[in-house]
Amino acid sequence: MAASISGRELVLEILLQITRDGEYSHIALKNVLDQYQYLDKKERAFITRVVDGTLERMIEIDYIINQFSKVKVNKMKPVIRTILRSAVYQLKYMDSVPDSAICNEAVKLAAKRGFTNLKGFVNGVLRNISRNLADVTYPSEEQSVYSLSVRYSIPEWILNQWLAVYDKATVCAMAEEFLKEKLLTVRCNLEKIGKEELMQMLEDEGVTVEEVPDLPYALYLSGFDYLAGLMSFRKGYYQVQDISSMQVAEWAAAKEGDYIIDVCAAPGGKAIHIAETLKGTGYVEARDLTDYKVGLILENIIRSGLMNIEAVRQDATVMDEKSRGKADIVIADLPCSGLGVLGKKPDLKYKMTEKMQKELVMLQRQILSTVQAYVKPGGRLLYSTCTIHQGENEENAKWFLGEYPQFELIEQKQMLPGREPGDGFYIAMFKRRPQAE
Repeated sequence: MAASISGRELVLEILLQITRDGEYSHIALKNVLDQYQYLDKKERAFITRVVDGTLERMIEIDYIINQFSKVKVNKMKPVIRTILRSAVYQLKYMDSVPDSAICNEAVKLAAKRGFTNLKGFVNGVLRNISRNLADVTYPSEEQSVYSLSVRYSIPEWILNQWLAVYDKATVCAMAEEFLKEKLLTVRCNLEKIGKEELMQMLEDEGVTVEEVPDLPYALYLSGFDYLAGLMSFRKGYYQVQDISSMQVAEWAAAKEGDYIIDVCAAPGGKAIHIAETLKGTGYVEARDLTDYKVGLILENIIRSGLMNIEAVRQDATVMDEKSRGKADIVIADLPCSGLGVLGKKPDLKYKMTEKMQKELVMLQRQILSTVQAYVKPGGRLLYSTCTIHQGENEENAKWFLGEYPQFELIEQKQMLPGREPGDGFYIAMFKRRPQAE
C-alpha cells in the first residue's frame, strides 16, 4: 500500500479482512494500525470508530441498505457491500462529516478499487439513504426477535438462546451494553508503582484516567493514541485486562508458595495477576498451544518483571504426566464462543454458529477431563469462559461434577453485561476432595 493511503481505504481493507477473509477484528485492526503508525491520533481514532461501529451495527446497516437498493446486500460484490456499509454507518452515527463528503468519498473509493462502472450505483444508494434516513421504518415489536435483531445487530439465533434463559429486559440490557463505547481497563502492578503515582504519570502522558469502583488496582484509560507508545505501559506498570477477568485471581485467592498451572493462559493477564498476588513466592506455569500464544505471554511476563512465572508451550488436551497431582490451583479459562465480549470483538457474533458452540462444549470437556488430573488433593480447579451460553458454562459444570465426583462445586457465577460491570463472564470454582487420590 502506498504511504498516501487514506483512512477510508484502510477502513475498507480492514473490514474486508474481517468480513470476507475471516480475520478477527482486533487482530486486523491492530495489524493495520501498527503498520501505519505515522497516522495522526485523529485519523487512527476515525479508523477505529468506523471499523468497530460498522461491525457493531452491521445487521441494522444491511437492513437500511436493503430498503434503498434493488440489489440486496448479500448479492453485492464484497468491496461494494463493504463501502456501502461503512458509509451508512457514518451517515447514521457520525455527525462530524458532512453527508455529501461521505457519499463522494465512497464513490471515489469504488472507482479506486476498480469499480468505475458501479460509481452511479454507490452514489444513488447513498444519496437516497442520506435524504431518507430519518424516515427508515423498523420491524414492529410484534416481530419480537427479528425486531431486536435489527435494533441491536445481534443474530436471531443468539437472541433466541438468551431469551430461553433470561427475560427480555435482561437481554435488551445486555444488547445495549455491547453497543456502548468501551474504555480500556487496566490492572495496575502495585508492587512496582503506587496507584497515585501511576495516575499522575498517565496524566502527564496525556491519558485520561478514571478509577474503577471497588477495584483498588484497576483503572479506566482513554484519550491516548498508541498504548505501546506510553512509557508507563512499556515499564510494565499495568496490564490490559477486563474487570470480569480480574475476578479469576480474586476467586483463586492463591496463598504464598502455591504452585499454579494456567492451561490456556494467552495473553497472560490472569496468570500474571495471580503471580503478583504470590509476592515473589510460589510458581505460576502459564501454558498455551502455539509458539505465537506463548510469545504473547512471554512478552507480558517480561514487561511485568516477575520472576515466579514461566511461559510454556503445552497442548491442554494432551496429558502432561509430570503435572499429575502437583498443582494447588489449576486455572482453566477455556476456548469459548466469546459471546460475552461482543462489545470489544463485535465480529464474533457473525462468525459463531450453533454447530461451533457444540464443538466448543466438547473441547472444553476434553480439556477439563485432562487438566483435572493436575489438581492435588485439597486443591482447586477454576473454570471460566467469556461467554453467555449455558452449554459452555453451567451445563458443563454440571457435567464435570457427574464425571468427576472427587470434585465438589464451591461456587459459580454468570456475570452479565448491563447487570455487572465488565464483560459477560462465567466462573466456577471446584475443590478436589482431600481424600481423592
